[in-house]
Amino acid sequence: MLPLLSHQQTLEPVYLAYLDALEQSEYSGDIDKRYSARLVQATDNSVYQFLPQAVLYPKNQQDIQIALTLAATDAFRSVTFSARGGGTGTNGQSLTHGLILDVSRYMNCVLEVNAEQGWVRVEAGVVKDALNDALRPHGFFFSPDLSTSNRATIGGMINTDASGAGSLVYGKTSDHVLALRSVLIDGSVLDTQPLDAGLLCNPDNVSDNPLGQKLISAVAAVCREKRTQIENQFPKLNRFLTGYDLKHVWNDNLTQFDLSRILTGSEGTLAVITEAKLNLTPLPTERAMVNIKYDSFQSALRHAPSLVAARATVVETVDSKVLNLAREDIVWHSVSDLIQEVPGKVIDGLNMVEFAGDTVEVEQKLASLEAVLTEQISKGECGVLGYQVTQDKPSIEKIYGMRKKAVGLLGATKGRRKPIAFAEDTAVPPEKLADYIMEFRAVLDGHNLQYGMFGHVDAGVLHVRPALDMCDVEDEKLLRVISDQVAALTLKYGGLMWGEHGKGVRGEYGPSVFGDELYGVLQDIKGLFDPDNRLNPGKLVAPKHTGALYYDIDSAKRGKFDRQIPIEVRDAFPDVMNCNGNGLCFNYSSYSPMCPSFKVTGDRVQSPKGRAGLMREWLRLLEAEGVDVNALAKAKPLGLLQRVQNTLNAQRDYDYSHEVMESLKGCLACKACSGQCPVKVDVPKFRAQFFNIYYQRYLRPAKDYLVAGIEDSLPLMAAAPRLTNFAAQNPLSQWVIKKAIGYVDAPALSVPTLKQRLDGHASRGYDLVALQAIPEEARSQFVLVVQDPFNSFYDSGLVLRFIQLIEKLGLKPVLLPYKPNGKPTHIKGFLDKFAKTAQSSADFLNQVHKLGMPMVGIDPALVLCYRDEYREVLGANRGHFEVKLANEWLLNVIKDLPAKAAQGKQYTWFSHCTESTAKPNTANEWTKIFAHFGAKLTAVNLGCCGMAGTYGHEAENLERSKALFEMSWQQTLAKIEQPQVLVSGYSCRTQVKRFAGYKPKHPLEALLELANI
Repeated sequence: MLPLLSHQQTLEPVYLAYLDALEQSEYSGDIDKRYSARLVQATDNSVYQFLPQAVLYPKNQQDIQIALTLAATDAFRSVTFSARGGGTGTNGQSLTHGLILDVSRYMNCVLEVNAEQGWVRVEAGVVKDALNDALRPHGFFFSPDLSTSNRATIGGMINTDASGAGSLVYGKTSDHVLALRSVLIDGSVLDTQPLDAGLLCNPDNVSDNPLGQKLISAVAAVCREKRTQIENQFPKLNRFLTGYDLKHVWNDNLTQFDLSRILTGSEGTLAVITEAKLNLTPLPTERAMVNIKYDSFQSALRHAPSLVAARATVVETVDSKVLNLAREDIVWHSVSDLIQEVPGKVIDGLNMVEFAGDTVEVEQKLASLEAVLTEQISKGECGVLGYQVTQDKPSIEKIYGMRKKAVGLLGATKGRRKPIAFAEDTAVPPEKLADYIMEFRAVLDGHNLQYGMFGHVDAGVLHVRPALDMCDVEDEKLLRVISDQVAALTLKYGGLMWGEHGKGVRGEYGPSVFGDELYGVLQDIKGLFDPDNRLNPGKLVAPKHTGALYYDIDSAKRGKFDRQIPIEVRDAFPDVMNCNGNGLCFNYSSYSPMCPSFKVTGDRVQSPKGRAGLMREWLRLLEAEGVDVNALAKAKPLGLLQRVQNTLNAQRDYDYSHEVMESLKGCLACKACSGQCPVKVDVPKFRAQFFNIYYQRYLRPAKDYLVAGIEDSLPLMAAAPRLTNFAAQNPLSQWVIKKAIGYVDAPALSVPTLKQRLDGHASRGYDLVALQAIPEEARSQFVLVVQDPFNSFYDSGLVLRFIQLIEKLGLKPVLLPYKPNGKPTHIKGFLDKFAKTAQSSADFLNQVHKLGMPMVGIDPALVLCYRDEYREVLGANRGHFEVKLANEWLLNVIKDLPAKAAQGKQYTWFSHCTESTAKPNTANEWTKIFAHFGAKLTAVNLGCCGMAGTYGHEAENLERSKALFEMSWQQTLAKIEQPQVLVSGYSCRTQVKRFAGYKPKHPLEALLELANI
């Protein structure tokens, strides 16, 4: 039996008292004490896990001031804080056991763009790519780049002094900070910007904040006094990140001082940055990329300096492991033509070289490099196998999209050991990189480890991720050994262990880099800003006399908790365990399919990463209670009376399972995560597993039974469609259904029905024996139409027109008998019923499959269910039947048909989430098909429409469903004439009809019109 689960992680009394007091203050932001919210913020993109006391979501700077001012009172001086943005840190940068200050939910506005002077003012929670969206119309961009740019915030970039591709030209974040506004530990506000040295003589000239005056004077004095030691001690690196940038607070001739340089890279240990003024870079007029292919990764590394010498803007590299993982991912369809194989050769390294600037400059550099590469290939030099050039921006962005996904792709490595981040952003002088990497590889090879490599060879930064199993105690110990070895190796080569992503828990290596005296200066600066060590304590340095750093390489890791889950349970929930926290599901763009529930709520609990984390804890707590989850999944539900009692007591008795349910029921089951997540986390899969177990203890809502039974009841309802529609569509019935069941806007059955439309038609003459009697050479002329519940019963006209299209193409359609698909039961977690339905349908379809006639389905979600959920649940018992999507089938058919002349018709295709993520080439296929029929088809990239099967019909989801539609679909539809809109998903067409007021056509209907012209 599923027991009540308690986590035992109650809030400390001082934090409870503080949060109560904060609620009574003028603080206007959100305060989230839910265990689920704390768990989601306990991890980032690293191996570490620190559970915070609560999460604060300030709505403005005043909220942060109120929070810190309250904490400055004697009663709450032990309360600690850590500011957080996108949560993309790779070494626990923003993790804490105190309070999280998450500025990403509300403080995410672009406040002012000054195109004339080339600067922008933003709040700290603005996502980097969102900022560039706002700047693009003005002809500018914020140039420091990073792989997590679609979810990383400007505040996070400032706090880690982030940089990435092209940093030799574009610099680091600190190179673009003009001014900062921050809240200090006492709640006061400090504005920082460059100051002339002469102003420092009078504190009143530098700030009206008394604490700020003290900080500016003290830091200016100590950095000036220690200038010679700083110059001698600090490595000469493009990527040198100190935590506290003692070197650059003063300019070279000591005429200007800027405290912002201390705050930039301080990882939230000195102040909470709320606003930034940033300088901007003009968008280049011309861009060109050269993808150079090598016989080995070492060849690619040793060739890089000559590419830098060719004055490239960017030189990025990836090894064969990353390339091979990309080939297996959804991203590869977009770049395969741009990185073609070299006949007879194996590509084991790739350098991506970009030139950006004015047209003449770029063309000259490109021609020069091409000449050199051509000669090297002809002479067999430098390991160069070949190269490809692309000069159109969309293709260049696709290449970068693949490179940016490399971080997550490594998590898709097979086996228990996964490449992980802990020593992966080392920086050495670029000219020493190849030799350094050879030694680095020797270290890893000495431990018999696999690893993946990629990075910015132009800056001497290579991301190396060794594969370890953090559930293995010995591998966790090995992490420490390797960290120490790498730290020593970087010093040997005049480099640094933290060359791009900040220190995080690696502050313990600081003394060996800075020396005792300068490390003492860092401690003094921390003590000036935060004497009680309450801002992100345990990171970078601690004030003197406060003890050692709280956190180090050996701090608590996710593996410590995950290893408490038995291996057989981990194997039963691979999607839960494989989530590596890369956070791609936090993509800010409403035009990206993943993840709609996070986009519409702004709640990280409502994301694939959040859901996977909550499920891991659920599995761990069950094991702590001695419950075998695999056995539980096969158990029968409790008796009805017991489930009624448990449900009635749910408000009284805490059960962690309720928090997991609250997260999972918000999932739309669109399956975008299973395609777009680099490690293929399939939330609908483990959601169904959880529902199946949860409802053994608690009552199911009535709407679940309605959804699960719809496929079986539709044939009965369609026997009297007008009566059914009258009974269900009148206002009184709709009110009752909404109140009693929680279901709204249910569609009406088709009248006439499909049976009536095809009365007497040859396609209805399904007879297996007769079909078996058809000679094999004639069977290719037949097309078997697989019915689905939604189109057959709610949009029968579409099925009719598909059959007419088949006939128009000179083929013979046969409508197969209706068989429930089972997807609705799977979505709601009726796994036993789904397995029976799936097996029955699979048996039938396997029998028909033997005919050798193509089977084609119309609705993408249902067709793809045969491939995914059937294979998952039935295994080998699924058989080998294949149901094609309409576009897949048509793509083969048009090979034997003459192309029609251009007819001047234009259409715009809107895809279904499941379709576009599981089959990313679908848009290209429809485009090719329409071109063959003499029409132009344009595909639009959008987020979720908000319907997602039955999600949008559930009353509790109605507002979110509408909001999702308004995010991207509504405004895009408004720009297109209704007859040109084509939508392939039934649920998407239903949503358009509901909120846009008209029913769009399916692509098949448009093709029939074109065929009849």
